[in-house]
Amino acid sequence: MNKRKAKAQPRSSGVKNAAAPENMSPQEFSEWVRGVQQGVGVSLNERTALMVSAIYACIQLIAGAVASLPLPVYQVNKEGDRERVAHPNYWYLNRQSSPVYSASAFWTYIMFSKLLHGDGFARIHRTSRFVSDVKMLEPLHPLCVQPFENPNDKSRLLYLITTTGEVIDQDDMLHFTGLGFNGVRSLSPLRYVLKYAGGIALSADQFSADFFGEGSKPEFVIKTQDKKLDETQKRTIQDAWGDLIAGNRRRPGVLSSGMDIQELTISAEDAQLIATRQFQVEDIARAFGVPPYMIGHASNATVLGSSVETMGIGFVKYTLSRHLVGIEQECNRKLFFNPFFCEFVTAGLERGDTKGRFEAYRIAIGRAGEPGWLTVNEVRKLENQPPIEGGDVLNTSTAPNITIKQGE
Repeated sequence: MNKRKAKAQPRSSGVKNAAAPENMSPQEFSEWVRGVQQGVGVSLNERTALMVSAIYACIQLIAGAVASLPLPVYQVNKEGDRERVAHPNYWYLNRQSSPVYSASAFWTYIMFSKLLHGDGFARIHRTSRFVSDVKMLEPLHPLCVQPFENPNDKSRLLYLITTTGEVIDQDDMLHFTGLGFNGVRSLSPLRYVLKYAGGIALSADQFSADFFGEGSKPEFVIKTQDKKLDETQKRTIQDAWGDLIAGNRRRPGVLSSGMDIQELTISAEDAQLIATRQFQVEDIARAFGVPPYMIGHASNATVLGSSVETMGIGFVKYTLSRHLVGIEQECNRKLFFNPFFCEFVTAGLERGDTKGRFEAYRIAIGRAGEPGWLTVNEVRKLENQPPIEGGDVLNTSTAPNITIKQGE
């Protein structure tokens, strides 16, 4: 591991080297600094974005899936085969990343940052500046970290932690990048894909709350057949009617001669609330790469198969893989020396139903005289069962040659 600690530099050292995206307008720069995106009349930031149930559900689904996957450590032996080993860094990736964060909370926070801001950051605290042994992994908010090029080596990055003023070398910072990484930062979903999709969804939610709360229109109007009323007369009638029903809605009202009440109604369909909100769920799910049915959205679109196993495989292949590969590569290059490496185990999400698994096990062990490629104890381990005596013998038998005579 190329280990170099950077000396503290002035806060302005990162601004010159594109800590913020280039070619920003004054409004865009203000939005980037404050972490707020002005979309369709609403301000979209972490707090307001999570008020949209579709965004919350997508982040919860992906982050929860990543946090639930085991991340074991392997070693490549002399024969070139992998074998699972006990490595000190396994604890920080699977049990407790720091005294405050469990491993599950750590990965949830990293994915939350990555899915909203494009990048996830975690500082590697080592036992000493002269050794690579890890003491803990500290997740950092992406708005509090500014990466920039090392002025002494353009091929390397430094990271300014704005809350403390510290400058960290890239070997001591896990930087989980996303789409559009330009060597410094990734594209922020809040600033790009969610700016309007999330903004429209939030506006629709707010309108729905007003519609079903105070109402999008007055409940009724008072019509008169007499001459046209002036503003003073209108306010007098409005105040009189308001005083009449303010204390008791069941109390009947009395209208003057020539006046009538006409109720005003508007349906949710007329206001296009239902169609708009349904489309925004699909639009947000598309942005996160999540099938809408996996966040509770009923649609007529076809899904990746009808079985739980097929849907789980599709979710792992087309949604999680892009995140898992990046996490593995970043951890492997900064936390492990060759021949050690870590790799997620996704078998739990890809498991089929009981009947399908047992049928696959029968084939793997060897049935009808066919040779097997798994032992009984290996199968029992996959089902979290203890080994049995004699279960480590691999079935290598072949089907016997049986000659059937004609007429038998």
